[in-house]
Amino acid sequence: MDKYKIHQAIAFKCGVYKLNPEKNFDFQLNRLINWDGGRLEDVKPIAGKIKTSADWKRELIRLGDIAIADGRTENAIAYYRMSEFFMYDGDPDKKKYYKLATNLFYQYFADFFTGTEPIITQYKVPFKQAKLPVWHLKPTTKNKGIILLHGGNDSYFEEFLFPALYLREQGFEVYLFEGPGQGGVMRLQGLHFTHQWEKPVKAVLDYFQLDNITIIGASLGGYLAPRAAAFDRRITKIVAWSIFPCFQDVILGTQKPILRKIFHLLMKLHARPIINFIFYQKAKKEPMIDWGLKHGMYAYKAKDPYTYAQKLKLYDLGPIAHHITQDMLILGANQDHFINYQMIGQEINLLKSVKSLTFRLFTDKENAQNHCNAGNTKLVLDTICDWIEEI
Repeated sequence: MDKYKIHQAIAFKCGVYKLNPEKNFDFQLNRLINWDGGRLEDVKPIAGKIKTSADWKRELIRLGDIAIADGRTENAIAYYRMSEFFMYDGDPDKKKYYKLATNLFYQYFADFFTGTEPIITQYKVPFKQAKLPVWHLKPTTKNKGIILLHGGNDSYFEEFLFPALYLREQGFEVYLFEGPGQGGVMRLQGLHFTHQWEKPVKAVLDYFQLDNITIIGASLGGYLAPRAAAFDRRITKIVAWSIFPCFQDVILGTQKPILRKIFHLLMKLHARPIINFIFYQKAKKEPMIDWGLKHGMYAYKAKDPYTYAQKLKLYDLGPIAHHITQDMLILGANQDHFINYQMIGQEINLLKSVKSLTFRLFTDKENAQNHCNAGNTKLVLDTICDWIEEI
């Protein structure tokens, strides 16, 4: 089996490609190429064949098998890992391909984790009935500060290998962790999401006795990281790597105003059967809603769409925003298919107690228009590093 050769400098791919007419499939294919180690020349020929989650699973597993046969382990890791993305609760292959991708990952990137002074040191932090995996990376130059990095709604922390290495390369000490609802913490240890993100963050900060840190949360982490900071003054700077004032509002933000009004009225009336019926009907027609519901009910341990919608309302900065008093950076994208960037006004109006607030909107002119700016990761990380140093 081939192994990754540690290079002098970390490099990122840059570009956004039109690969599939359905917005979520299109984004996840771009993510596969730019974040996860896939190749455009592999993905482009199969992209048009994907119309359902079953198509996605079949095509990505096939790409993984071909990559393994060709000795391209890094590509295989990407394809097997992302094949699992559209597998739903109850599919026995979901855990199988998650484990396969993860095992291949630690074999292929072994040199980062081995030796007398490894670049990445691994820890397991006790939390409830689980153990949160944490990577620790120390800079080789003068330490510019400590960063606590985590993902969001559908992340697994191995996906942040190169961002973490790049931050280290820029002089930062990095702690990267996976929390409830994410990666193996949910898939293998059974710990589902909590809106009280300050609790797993506290466990990590206590374990390593950390203080004066910058927390960076990607995607749903745009809510989770500020939430943790509201309850923990050891966090002095916040980077919300997505606009995220309220999860329920974010989900509805892509729908027409009349549909949002109807939804809020039905929720107020506790009209569970009607809400369930509407969501199930929309899921039959729209693959993104189908994925959102099935993944959401699994990750948030909700028995139906109505319960899932109720739980999403808990992920709301509104009730705790006045406790956020730190310096804060919010990063948005002008063509994010998940999040209407115009919601930034709503979030800014909530954050009346922050020490300072910076908002950066990335655009298609920068290849950074998509969710979490996946088309231009270097630009985003440079922006974060510059902001930390400036503050």
